[in-house]
Parts: sequence; structure tokens; C-alpha cells
Amino acid sequence: MRIASVEDDAAQAEQIRQLLEEAGFSCTSFPTGSAFLRALRDQAFDLILMDWQLPDTSGYELVIWVRQHSGRLPPILFLTSRIDEADIVAGLGAGADDYLAKPLRPAEFVARVRALLRRAYPDAVHDDELIRQGDYVVDARRRSIAVAGQIADLSPREFDLALFLFRNIGRLLSREVIEQAVWGRAMDAGSRTLDTHVSRLRIKLALRPEHGVRLTSVYSHGYRFEAAGAADA
Repeated sequence: MRIASVEDDAAQAEQIRQLLEEAGFSCTSFPTGSAFLRALRDQAFDLILMDWQLPDTSGYELVIWVRQHSGRLPPILFLTSRIDEADIVAGLGAGADDYLAKPLRPAEFVARVRALLRRAYPDAVHDDELIRQGDYVVDARRRSIAVAGQIADLSPREFDLALFLFRNIGRLLSREVIEQAVWGRAMDAGSRTLDTHVSRLRIKLALRPEHGVRLTSVYSHGYRFEAAGAADA
């Protein structure tokens, strides 16, 4: 799981990074809100850790921005010394999922992170090599995807795109983020390369609610790939 830490205090940022990496997570630190927003242009994160007071903006404003542009995911955990009840209520009201006071207690911090990730991604049980979602089993090591027990015939690029979608299920992904992750660059304006590959995946993987997933095009932004139940079908 990839975690973004927005923290301007270098010592605290290093403590957060070290605790998370020792727990098996990947953590990228950002000292300012603007650095974090620039990273969101071509990176996707599974969890955001947000300080309230930053040198160029407030964590409160960043949380509002993330929720407006990315929906309910990724989950957001406020890490801050502002612990008045009014601040906690405001932070949660802005869209944060949890609130933890500084100084951090390491064991509690890691436990809160794990709990948030479990709640946010309950349907995607995966490790570094295997993802199970609905009727799908994605094997990253063997580079194969089975649909209801049948291996799909995918090109290398189609598999890369499918793997990225399954690793980011439940998230609103911009075209630029997907293109950077799969092709290593953003496509020219007007390019239909991404849309063509998505169309092929819809057919080859039968990406429909009856198989446990839904792939939705979001006008002028990108795609949302999410879990779907039987009722949705």
C-alpha cells in the first residue's frame, strides 16, 4: 500500500516514514501542500496522512480539495497537535476519516493506519502478487488474470492497465495518472489510446457488475473502477 504523508516538520516526517516502512508500507513525504498536489498529477495513493498546519496552506483545505476531486477514497488521517473538539469536528466534517493527536504513539499510529485501510478496501484482498475481487484473480507475478476460473488473453499493455485498475479499485483516477502509470507518459490531447485499451478490457475481462466490478468513465477526468454487488447487476 502506498501512503502519502503531508508533514512540514522534517523530524516528524522521518518518524512517520520509518514507522510505516517498518510496518511494510511504502511512504512518500511532502513538506508542503503544493508539493503534494503536484504529486497527485501522476501518482495515486492508498492513504493520505495530513498535518493541519502547513507553510503554504492548511491541511483542512487540502482535505476538502481531495474529497472534491477524488471522492471518498483514498482515506485520510489527520495527524496534528490541534486536538480541541471543534478542530476534530471540523476535520472530520471536511472529509477526513480519522484524527490522531501528536505526539504519535507508534503502536497506536500503525494500528490506526491498518484499520483505515481495512475499512476503505474491504473487497480487495491482496498482497504484492495476488488480488482477488469478485470473480477475478489477478496474479501479478505470473502476469495473468482469471475471470470465473478462465484465464483471459491479454496483451502486455492490457495486463499492465488491468493490474493498475485492480490495485486502485474504488478510486477516481485521472487520465494523466493512468497514462503515467501504464505508459510512462501523458498522452497528447485527443489521444484515444487509453480509451481503446479500456474498451478492450471491458470485453476481454467482462468488466460488469455480475462479476463483481464496475468500470465507469468520468467525463473530462478519467475512470472509476469499483466493486459492485449482485444487486448492482
